[in-house]
Amino acid sequence: MSLQVDYEVVIIGTGFAGIGMAIKLQQAGIHSFKLIERSDEVGGTWRDNTYPGCECDVQSHLYSLSFEPKSDWSKKYSTWNEIRDYIIGITDKHNIRKKIQFNTRLEGADFDEKSGTWLVKLSDGTKPRARFVITAVGPLSNPSIPEITGKETFKGPIFHSAKWNHNADLKGKKIAVIGTGASAIQFVPRIAEDAASVELFQRSAPWVLPKPDRKIFGIEKAMYKYLPGWRLAHRAQLYWMNEFSLRGFLKEKSWIRSFAEWAATKHLHYHVKDEVLRAKLTPDFRFGCKRALLSNEYYPALARDNVDVIDTGIERITETGIIDKNGKAHDVDVIIWGTGFKVDEPLMGIDIRGISGQDLNAVWKDNGFESYYGTTVAGFPNAFILAGPNTGIGHTSLVVMIEAQYNYIMDAIQKIQQQDIKYIDVKESVQTQFCQTMQDKMVGTAWTSGCNSWYLSDSGKNFTLWPDFTFNYIRQTKTLNLADYEVVRQDVVLGTQAAISI
Repeated sequence: MSLQVDYEVVIIGTGFAGIGMAIKLQQAGIHSFKLIERSDEVGGTWRDNTYPGCECDVQSHLYSLSFEPKSDWSKKYSTWNEIRDYIIGITDKHNIRKKIQFNTRLEGADFDEKSGTWLVKLSDGTKPRARFVITAVGPLSNPSIPEITGKETFKGPIFHSAKWNHNADLKGKKIAVIGTGASAIQFVPRIAEDAASVELFQRSAPWVLPKPDRKIFGIEKAMYKYLPGWRLAHRAQLYWMNEFSLRGFLKEKSWIRSFAEWAATKHLHYHVKDEVLRAKLTPDFRFGCKRALLSNEYYPALARDNVDVIDTGIERITETGIIDKNGKAHDVDVIIWGTGFKVDEPLMGIDIRGISGQDLNAVWKDNGFESYYGTTVAGFPNAFILAGPNTGIGHTSLVVMIEAQYNYIMDAIQKIQQQDIKYIDVKESVQTQFCQTMQDKMVGTAWTSGCNSWYLSDSGKNFTLWPDFTFNYIRQTKTLNLADYEVVRQDVVLGTQAAISI
């Protein structure tokens, strides 16, 4: 039955998730789709994060789409611009660019039960109608800036690492860095080289392991290019090595975690000789409770004479600097936020309204980001999320999880199209049981071993991570089981829009 829509599918976002989804649609013969991008280029987080030293902490040959391999990665762990160029390259290779509407924000989307379609509201005032909506905005899209009194009064440059101010001259300046997460450990060593001083305001010390990085030699690139079996074997080796490491996170006590703590501690002691500084940089939680970090440069940078670590907390920000909680004033020229992203507000400022007008942000706030396999949400039919709740991982490549979601979503779309289904909506009872299983699996893992992290909600619920091996996620999402969904069909016999729930 033909539906009156502008596009069969609308995809929000053009990072790894959105571009890969578009390629999969084309490969399946679905060409009626549109991608909406708020910026002027594709790339997602790898377009936005351009800070000095920005690179991936997952191996290059695994942090790429399996169906779009790249043989000539320059390093074991790629830089931001190489990953961005990879995404741009596959976009142009598959002629996806003509399907993208740039410089346009999603402002909202409303589901129409009668027609089984979504009315998508865009910042340019247009309202295309689509049968399916797929959000691919990712969890690392909206920078998080703490509510610290006086931050708006600071007279010098102040910016977040994800919105790096390349016009700010940092050479010879006194710089304050707030935060010690995955971004800060990469840019602090770079800015410390030319700054007059760097004061790093640390809330809690992370576990930092050496990064086994190096250049990939020409002979290796040639083998990956001309011996694709060799490249596949290398990717498989990386995958299974990372999966093995997960065993150390699934149990609160594990020899793998103990070994990692020993290696990280040895790394710290080798580079930091000052006992006072060493004490500040020693984590007060077990390895794995927060995201473990990789760096060969972080500890040497913190041991420099022009770098100081402040762990007393921040009272307020003034026109000229920062007052810590001990009342000491730190006069600085520049403040840089290294405070991560709002993972609990992926759709910040966007109204997604499903059945009976219920708002997705309100639903998630009420139930703690419940979803089904991080892909569908009860009450929001024919809508799919890429890299949604409980699909995050701390041991391997997120691309592995996203590719599994491609298969699940494609199976859903094809079943709906082929079986004359108007829409499907995951049963709330199925979603509730799934989310309870997720939380049950979290018990006794490293992630719930007693620290506060961005993995957890304020109530202590882990809504971000997949608490299992990724091959189990791949297996469980290989196909969509319609029995898990309320299925509303078109009444083709009567030729009306009447629907039958089964």
